[in-house]
Amino acid sequence: MVNNKNINRVCIIIGIVTVIIAVVFSYFGESLGITATTADLSYVTTLFDDSTVHAIDIEISEDDWNTLQETATDEEYQRCAVTIDGEKISNVAIRPKGNSSLSSVASTESERYSFKIDFDEYSDGLSYNGLDKLNLNNVISDNTYLKDYLSYNMMAYMGVDAPLTSFVRVSVNGEYFGLYLAVEDVEEAFAQRNYGTDTGNIYKPDSMNLNDENGMGGGNGEMPDMSNRPDMLPTTDTNQATDTTPKIDATSQTQELPNMDQMPDMGNMPGGNSGNDVALIYSDDELSSYDNIWSNAVFDVTNADKETLIDSIKKLNAGENLEDVVDVEEVLKYFVVHSFVDNFDSYTGSMKHNYYLREEDGQISVIAWDYNLAFSAFSGGGMGGRTTTTAVSSTDEATTLVNYPIDTPVSGTTMEERPLLNELLENDEYLALYHQYYQEFITGYFDSGEYEAVIDNAVSLISTYVEDDPTAFCTYDEYENGVAVLKQFCDLRAESISGQLAGTIPATTTGQSEQPDTLIDASTIDIAAMGSNLMGKDMNTENTAGTAITETAENSEKINNAMAGQRPTNLPNDKAAVTGGETATETKDATAVTNETSAMPDNKNGMVNPNGNAAATNFDISSLILIGISFLVLGGGILATKIYKR
Repeated sequence: MVNNKNINRVCIIIGIVTVIIAVVFSYFGESLGITATTADLSYVTTLFDDSTVHAIDIEISEDDWNTLQETATDEEYQRCAVTIDGEKISNVAIRPKGNSSLSSVASTESERYSFKIDFDEYSDGLSYNGLDKLNLNNVISDNTYLKDYLSYNMMAYMGVDAPLTSFVRVSVNGEYFGLYLAVEDVEEAFAQRNYGTDTGNIYKPDSMNLNDENGMGGGNGEMPDMSNRPDMLPTTDTNQATDTTPKIDATSQTQELPNMDQMPDMGNMPGGNSGNDVALIYSDDELSSYDNIWSNAVFDVTNADKETLIDSIKKLNAGENLEDVVDVEEVLKYFVVHSFVDNFDSYTGSMKHNYYLREEDGQISVIAWDYNLAFSAFSGGGMGGRTTTTAVSSTDEATTLVNYPIDTPVSGTTMEERPLLNELLENDEYLALYHQYYQEFITGYFDSGEYEAVIDNAVSLISTYVEDDPTAFCTYDEYENGVAVLKQFCDLRAESISGQLAGTIPATTTGQSEQPDTLIDASTIDIAAMGSNLMGKDMNTENTAGTAITETAENSEKINNAMAGQRPTNLPNDKAAVTGGETATETKDATAVTNETSAMPDNKNGMVNPNGNAAATNFDISSLILIGISFLVLGGGILATKIYKR
């Protein structure tokens, strides 16, 4: 029996030993053979099973829907409930999202915004099968409905980190609203799925500061005053193109397109020649010189984290020992797919945004993001700057874009101003590796017919929903034509790149300028048929996909129904559709909307995490729980000895 005078000492010793054991098991458990707990990431195999069209219903009060539409550019969350394939999640947040696409829709009669759904904005820890945030993309500027989907499929095929996607039939209060693309947000669930506990630091570099804090378009700043800026048409052939934008408000002013020589110098515009930090150009060691990176960090970062990334950027720009600061294989494969799809609303364009940067232990990699303007929809020099898009002035633009040089795949900038790309391709060893990966991509994805199967299966899956889409930005005929042109573009692009890899077609801008006769002729295809960039377009052409509704006395107190395509008509009246305090997840007897006549091939977006599991380790939480339990046991023991000591 322990003497009373020694009981305190014994308890202290036991307590110290308990804490030591807890800490050792928590942080060194893996090496001791202890398996960490796992987080539920079953959303990977439910919502992002891309062999079916999923059903998402948004239940929202009339007042909140009104506010969401009327203040769309403020991107403020409204409360709603969301039912995904019959599973209801209440007390969820929803807001419009986007950048130029958001502003474009806001300036028209359409209400077809892209949306961001945050499951735990109002209820900490609430998720949909482990998913914390979800994007619903409105496929604006995309007559094919496939640009984002196909681009991410290509990225996944090459093993590049990219969000999961699937098509969803979105309804609002039970009324079909439109066919959208569901896109996994790059947040906690994405990081756990791809990296487990070693998430590293993730940033979304962006100097535009227009609208979205963490979605398509970057920071929290306001849209700059563009009222005095002349409209700028995309460089696709707009005489042949069908305007895919919604009908603009009749009160909006129209402007004539000036001669390009009269265009203002826009080098200091957001996304112009400013924002060297976003381009990963090293300037100095001051933390403040890289604010466009820090302000868009996905997770909290310390000054030490910032200094590590600056050091990596410095070494990258020096071009030495690149493998120490760049995940060479991942980044090269990213640029393989990225350059194939001619996406210039990106790091390789004048905007130099729309990508996520990941750093772990000083090594940089890239996460793919935002491809609705891929396949040359954002061609030309963007918003000014040194455009290198037109390699051969004597050829039409379709031929230029189909043959876009893979060794200098930049637009509106120079290779030297994009060091993450330039330093790798200036290295002979890495250039050869880049070409090797490109050949594997062309052979495995295009020569094999894989890409065509992906497109055909997706088309058979979604066509019925596209035809009935009440808020579509294009007609069904334009959709079918866009898909046909997309296939033509991919065929010709793959043929050109095969020639560039074989040396029969120059792979640089200079080389193509000197040998224009070697280029693949693409003059018969209309690039704009796939959908064009909206920013600066003349948006007065009326959308033929839907008819604006005339407001009547009966619906005048409801939300304004004037839009391109019918909006839901059964919005609730005075009572909210959602009870704010509800946080429970309810399961209804409902199933996903399926297409029984078609099935997608094995989901290459289904790369769950490095180990291929639909669950990610959540070791930090389990560690804290273990330590907490240890202290509770210790406290209970001490209390017991005090109460029952002799």
